[in-house]
Amino acid sequence: MAIINLTVNGEKKTIEVDPEMPLLWAIRENLGLTGTKFGCGIAQCGSCTVRIDGESVRSCTYPLSAAEGKSIVTIEGLSEDNDHPVQQAWIEEQVPQCGYCQSGQIMNAAIFLEKNPHPTDEEIDQAMSGILCRCGCYTRIKKAVKRASLS
Repeated sequence: MAIINLTVNGEKKTIEVDPEMPLLWAIRENLGLTGTKFGCGIAQCGSCTVRIDGESVRSCTYPLSAAEGKSIVTIEGLSEDNDHPVQQAWIEEQVPQCGYCQSGQIMNAAIFLEKNPHPTDEEIDQAMSGILCRCGCYTRIKKAVKRASLS
């Protein structure tokens, strides 16, 4: 066990855990932020995506010790009242079906649009291709990313 100091959604947090614990479990179990989902546990589906120092990261395989001293943003920290342009586009395009992958989809889209605010359709396809959607909402996801890029 070790004392780990984290900055999550702008707040400083201290937890005592195994430093090799995946960040996902610390976020969900120790900090009670359950918006970030467990999907595969091997960084292949993307439902656990969070932003760490501006980068899209799969938290299910990211060791907690590597997160210390970095800025972590979860879906709960993207906006206080769902007013982020990506969240608004998701609502307007009625993207979710089951919703399980949506926090990962939204986080990935927000990070992508921060770096590329006016992407082509092909760039959207490429950026979002790593996040799996069980329900196949890819057309609506693409529309929402495009809508958010125009706002």
